[in-house]
Amino acid sequence: MNAPLTPLADFLQEALAKIRPLPPLDLELTQAYGNVFAEDVVAPGPLPAFDHAAIDGYAVRGDDVLGAREDRPVRVSAGSCLSVAAGAPMPAAADAVVPTHWTDEGMAAVEIYATPKRGHGVRRSGDELAAGTVVARAGQLVTPPVVALLAAAGVGHVVVRPSPRVVIVATGDELVEAGRQSAPGQVVDVNSHALTAAAVEAGGLAYRIGICDDDPEGLRAVLEDQQLRSDLIVMTGGTGYGPGDMVRRILGRDGTVVFTDLSVYPCSSLGFGTSGVEEVPIVCLPGDPGTALIGFEVLVRPVIQRLSGADPVFRPSVKAHLLETLSSPAGLREFRPACVSERRGGGYTVQPLAGGPYTLSGLAEANGLLVLGERVSTAAAGSTVDVLLLDRRR
Repeated sequence: MNAPLTPLADFLQEALAKIRPLPPLDLELTQAYGNVFAEDVVAPGPLPAFDHAAIDGYAVRGDDVLGAREDRPVRVSAGSCLSVAAGAPMPAAADAVVPTHWTDEGMAAVEIYATPKRGHGVRRSGDELAAGTVVARAGQLVTPPVVALLAAAGVGHVVVRPSPRVVIVATGDELVEAGRQSAPGQVVDVNSHALTAAAVEAGGLAYRIGICDDDPEGLRAVLEDQQLRSDLIVMTGGTGYGPGDMVRRILGRDGTVVFTDLSVYPCSSLGFGTSGVEEVPIVCLPGDPGTALIGFEVLVRPVIQRLSGADPVFRPSVKAHLLETLSSPAGLREFRPACVSERRGGGYTVQPLAGGPYTLSGLAEANGLLVLGERVSTAAAGSTVDVLLLDRRR
């Protein structure tokens, strides 16, 4: 009797519990983009730091220009108003800025053609942020708007987690380099290129090592070499039970990697372990390119997110109405490429794309992964399903 398959949730919980975020770094603000905050960032002072004009014009006391209108302007002397530029400090007694185009732009005296409301054209100290406000949270990604807010608040350095160094290795004697068509008995190395791109998209610093032959000594040499310069090693190919599946035979036999059969389709088997003194995580993915990319989404991307200190580590998901009836393998959690669209009035619809042996074609078009649970063998059109949103904009 075959051993029961491991539920994906149990596998991920156990695997991710072994991953610790990388040690933090103190970086100058402009170098921190794309990293994740390792600790909360607090505004050292108020934003704005002082009361200032938000527009070009004349700083006035509102009471001095009450009733001003175009057919009955109020004439104000230089002692009662001050010409100011946007960003200039507000005079102590002034409580509004009259836009230049509301005036005759006079110098010694100014005619004002409209009455501003109190506070018009003024930004008060602390209007946007009070001193001590948490500006960014630990686990949050450093984005350009966040950099702008921090700089405005007077923050010059931040503590972040470094981007994980991810090494990608494709294994198999049958593999040949991309850029040529494979002959009988040969397979173009798709995975090392695709997974390197996926690791970059996930926020890693990815390094494609290329093809490693099915040679035990060569495989171990690659691992020993790369674990000194990486935070995560991703291997692809050789994870099955056949006599030529060297990765499982070599790394599984000595316990470096534990291979788990999952209730997942595709990607029903994943390897996970650690190597070396630093216990660098190793993930072993199947050799089929579409299946490997699904495996990346299932395990590798969450590991990269955990190493980088990101929170949450999983893709966001939505509920969507299915546009066509689907069949799904019984007892397996299926991940199928899909196109998700927002509906007018709210909510989402999802159109399934090619799966199974054509998963790679489906993924090239997809902006989401439709998820059908282990108990779902048929999902009817119009039913509600879960969809992971694939953000390809990074």
